[in-house]
Amino acid sequence: MPVLPGAEPYRHEGGETGVLLCHGFTGSPQPLRPWAEHHAERGLTVSLPLLPGHGTRWEDMQLTGWQDWYAEVDRELRSLRERCARVFVCGLSMGGALALRLAAKHGDGVSGVVVVNPANKVHGLAAHALPVLRHLVPTTKGITSDIRKEGGVEVGYDRVPSHAAHSLRAFLRLVDKELPQVTQPLLLLHSTRDHVVPPVDSARVLGRVSSRDVREVLLEQSYHVATLDNDADLIFEESHAFIGRLSASPGGAGEEATAAPAKQQEGTATGG
Repeated sequence: MPVLPGAEPYRHEGGETGVLLCHGFTGSPQPLRPWAEHHAERGLTVSLPLLPGHGTRWEDMQLTGWQDWYAEVDRELRSLRERCARVFVCGLSMGGALALRLAAKHGDGVSGVVVVNPANKVHGLAAHALPVLRHLVPTTKGITSDIRKEGGVEVGYDRVPSHAAHSLRAFLRLVDKELPQVTQPLLLLHSTRDHVVPPVDSARVLGRVSSRDVREVLLEQSYHVATLDNDADLIFEESHAFIGRLSASPGGAGEEATAAPAKQQEGTATGG
């Protein structure tokens, strides 16, 4: 099945610091592409995979579940660890939950975590009915393009597959139990107005992780897809500074940025 235009995965070979970016539920790499390119331009090695069942048509997503989505980012993390001295995991929405589970499971293999509007729970009365509802109602209304900035559009599905939503609910409940295992430095950025993931999810994450090095940043000019919204530059700059501070190299991520111009042509979008 052809990948939707703009939904292609992205990879860039840079320096010894690697960054794995995880996209959200029913979405695609497209909302995170500017974030990925920002880090690539500064010399970091970047991986932004397309999750199974995403980026094509919603019917394909019905055949996948959280185990497939997590397995994909787990493979990408292991690949980055083979090539990089340190790796940071980042994510938007469900991608934030994926990043947090990677941190919980890989321990010292993850140097730090950056999450934007991380999902922690499927909200609403319908969530409790999903075990039955998924057999009766195949899809519900889509959740993409919650963007305050005029003209902002997210590439993703206009329908939410009920089977996949049921799997997401199970995954978020699992991740919530594992949050105390997250000990790495954490940068959490969240919108004050979000029509998809309420701020209470970010509060829950902050309250349950065991990380001691924690920074919370409020995004006051953006909705859910903040990486395409008015606060995008703030997200990019804060995350790059976070990675640079924690980088083990003498110059941090900034030192690797000196090699960025020579390697810029190596950044490529790879089709799935």
